[in-house]
Amino acid sequence: MLKPTFKFLKTEQWTRCLFKSQKRLAPAWDLLSAPKYNRRFFYSSSSRCQESMNRIAIGQMCSSSSLDQNLGVVKTLIDQALASDAKVIFFPEAADYISRSASHSLELAEKSPAFVEGLQKAIPELCSKHQKRIDVSIGVHLPATSSDKSQHDTRLRNCLLYITHEGKIRQEYQKLHLFDVEVPNGPILKESQAVQPGRAIPDVLDTPVGKLGSAICFDVRFPELALKLRSKGAEILCFPSAFTMKTGEAHWQLLACARALDTQCYVIMPGQQGEHEVGIDPSKPGESPLKRVSWGHSMVVGPWGKVVAAADPANNEPQLLLADLDLDAQKKIRRDMPLWEQRRRDVFGDFV
Repeated sequence: MLKPTFKFLKTEQWTRCLFKSQKRLAPAWDLLSAPKYNRRFFYSSSSRCQESMNRIAIGQMCSSSSLDQNLGVVKTLIDQALASDAKVIFFPEAADYISRSASHSLELAEKSPAFVEGLQKAIPELCSKHQKRIDVSIGVHLPATSSDKSQHDTRLRNCLLYITHEGKIRQEYQKLHLFDVEVPNGPILKESQAVQPGRAIPDVLDTPVGKLGSAICFDVRFPELALKLRSKGAEILCFPSAFTMKTGEAHWQLLACARALDTQCYVIMPGQQGEHEVGIDPSKPGESPLKRVSWGHSMVVGPWGKVVAAADPANNEPQLLLADLDLDAQKKIRRDMPLWEQRRRDVFGDFV
């Protein structure tokens, strides 16, 4: 496995010291590795800002149909995140694999528990290596439960796992909204052919970087879920995704900013990026490999609706994106614009 070395650029960029002062500018540095991995770091130099900062990382990747290969990428990005003092790292939806078909996905899902077990083993080992702690949020596929199979539902589960620095699974969220879309004169996408929908809104977790509410990809289009998570106390929302190129270009950033403004939360958007290697269907010899491409553009949006950090859209290699979350600044935004207190529950009821 490639062991990346980091090249520190002397080029200084500028970004606003968000939410503390709209007039003060603070430096942001790009830290690039060669040749495989890219690390982009957005840093506020204000000492006052640093008091309440909580560093997170996004591990952007391009999953293939090889679970072993994908696990290697995940472990390398966790290693880099620990070296960068991140407290939690967020990976995209389907970090374990991207398949070429519904039947292929069902086949690969049987191998996903081994992927998860390998990750659970690796996290405490990497933490011990760095003498630091990091939690991991990661999207995976899991096989149908025995209860589901007894009811003749063998579809897999599209899940988001929150794994602690000790390697323990603290939360398993199953995607509620499935991507079933028929595009006129275009593709027909039916996630529900291979995936069963979840039935429960996840709890909000206390994490080292704040109170976290989690969802997956298509869930971001349904504001009621984000609002419900905010009502449960969320300060941070996470939507790990594998957006298509068409929907990504049209709606990715717009949806992230909208959910941030709806809830006055930090919104973390880890995305799959690039052309996935999914192999050739052995039942169809001679066919070209299926090409599946994901939008990427992983980002963090602040509670004022502004993009705080964004991955390099031109780089299709695995990237580590770092951002500091200022929860004190978030509290000030919520206090200055008290949307939650102004909700018309007498009219709408407590639907969130």
